[in-house]
Amino acid sequence: MKKPLIVLLLVALSVAAQSQSAPAGQQQPASGATAPSAQQKKTIQDPGEYNAYVAAISATDPAQKIQMMESYLQTYPNSVMKEDGLELLLKTYQSLGNEAQIKATAQRVLQVNPNNLTALALLSYLDRSQAQKGGTDAPAALKEAGELGAKGLAAIETAAKPEGYSDEQWNSMKSSFRVIYLGSVGHAALQAKDYPTAQKNLKEVVIAQPNDLNSIYLLALAYLTPKPPVVDGLFWIAKAAAAAPQLAPYAKNQYIRYHGGADGFDELVASAKAAPTIPAGFTVTPAPSAADQAADMLKKNSPEKLSFAEWQFILTSGNKEASEKVWTAIKGKPVQLVADVVEAGRETLKLAASADDIDAKKADLTLTLKEPLAAARVPKASAQLVIQGVPSEYTAEGDAFNLTFIDGQVLKGLPEAPVKKPAAGAHTRKPQ
Repeated sequence: MKKPLIVLLLVALSVAAQSQSAPAGQQQPASGATAPSAQQKKTIQDPGEYNAYVAAISATDPAQKIQMMESYLQTYPNSVMKEDGLELLLKTYQSLGNEAQIKATAQRVLQVNPNNLTALALLSYLDRSQAQKGGTDAPAALKEAGELGAKGLAAIETAAKPEGYSDEQWNSMKSSFRVIYLGSVGHAALQAKDYPTAQKNLKEVVIAQPNDLNSIYLLALAYLTPKPPVVDGLFWIAKAAAAAPQLAPYAKNQYIRYHGGADGFDELVASAKAAPTIPAGFTVTPAPSAADQAADMLKKNSPEKLSFAEWQFILTSGNKEASEKVWTAIKGKPVQLVADVVEAGRETLKLAASADDIDAKKADLTLTLKEPLAAARVPKASAQLVIQGVPSEYTAEGDAFNLTFIDGQVLKGLPEAPVKKPAAGAHTRKPQ
């Protein structure tokens, strides 16, 4: 999610706060004084309550405003202005960047009005932001963000324009809320592998915000992750790669997997960069079947000259003849290659050697070391190593692939061995 979305919420809350001001020129409270609300003007009958409310919303110091509004809500727990007062607290806590209080206050708002658009948007946004930071609670946070987003999309359909808003302000506010709701629903659906829902919602986000790289990338994944992938994903990943060159290797790999070659990829990136959205009738010629591609790879190169990723492709292609030819050529013969550490121990390293698995931090190679490593030299996850080993066996079932090397050695990339200091009192002999 991008920061401007939360800024739009703050603007919306500011508009709401301005609409809650006392009538112009009002100096003393009077019975029957009114304050506007979402569907009709709310009347505060008690002069003392009116005074307290006006004092709270008029305070300029954020801490004082919070204290006065909390005091008002405690004194008048059943006030007709309770929802309005809580929304003002939301705006104030947002201006202070107090995320914990934003969440707590938004929950209080939903207790008063379960369909409050601002509270639903803030909580959905914050849950999604938390999920994107990772951690064990990330899946639950994203699931909750999606649920709040779905509630918001339903609520926005029947929401009435608040008093004091112009049509332009109200439409702008609804649009900003809708983008947040759609993004949360789409992202959560992608996590749940509900690809049609993810595609529908994330595409609406991208249409509304054509420069939102995060949403473009997620939309690409929503099309490319299903088996088989949907061709539209190639346009969106090319558009993402045009904005973020670090995504280009992944985008190119996906294009080659679908098309069977890199021809046309650079042209696709250039056209996707210039296009605001996917052209009608967009298509890329699909590659031959995996079995046919495997056979073609071996027509162009001998097995020994292929990359690890190409070995992996052929061994998982379903082409029995090609698989046997590759395995006969590489089994029992020393191989050197570059791989990233996924998991490391003193005697065994689990590595990722193909571009896709490196990106996914997924092991596709198990290296059984000839000699155990010293504890201080065990590499960390994501370290890049140059290794050598002898292929001994492999497993290939669907997306699961692993090639085992024995007699393994790490030729480059291990941490330096610590230098031992001489014992106290020890003497070193100088060279003569």
